[in-house]
Amino acid sequence: MLFRKEFLDRIKAGKITLAFRKWKRPNVKAGGTMLTSVGVIGIEAVEQVEVEDISSEDYMQAGIEEVERWKDRIAIREGELYRIKLHWVGEDPRIALREKAKLSQEEFEELLTKLEKMDRRSTRGPWAFRILKLIEERPGTLAQLLADQLGVEKSWLKPNIRKLKALGLTISLDVGYRLSPRGKALIDCIAIRKFGAKHLGNKS
Repeated sequence: MLFRKEFLDRIKAGKITLAFRKWKRPNVKAGGTMLTSVGVIGIEAVEQVEVEDISSEDYMQAGIEEVERWKDRIAIREGELYRIKLHWVGEDPRIALREKAKLSQEEFEELLTKLEKMDRRSTRGPWAFRILKLIEERPGTLAQLLADQLGVEKSWLKPNIRKLKALGLTISLDVGYRLSPRGKALIDCIAIRKFGAKHLGNKS
């Protein structure tokens, strides 16, 4: 379920608490969450409704100002109409994670294990460390140019960078990406291991 940035800002501010969507089947469920550009949005309830059952208060809570125009648009869409009750939960947990610039031995090993699993699942062979190193060397570079250098499609590259972002290792910029402090710490730890250091990071 996608929202424009202005609506996300209003959800975060508590000014919007409802949304309406037409789906063949709901793609969110009560008790679930969504990670968005303004943080985590919680889903409180999802229920099927008819247009005639929507109250004026509902429209206000959903931020719908031109009601008749909205009704015209929703009428031509396929699927059943659902009312979604939602609220802002909190900031993106990846923000705190990516700022962690010191890795314990346990954290380092856990990250390596996750990256190795990603590599094993790939039909293109190991990719995670290659992408991290390329982003380190070329911060702020267009995804298409990074894909060209790696010899892959942009449509393959971007979702895989999102996997690294979910681990707190990269940060999306207006153009391109850069390593987070956590990502840089991982690269440094890998380099230390490669050269035979006995200890990595700070143990917690």
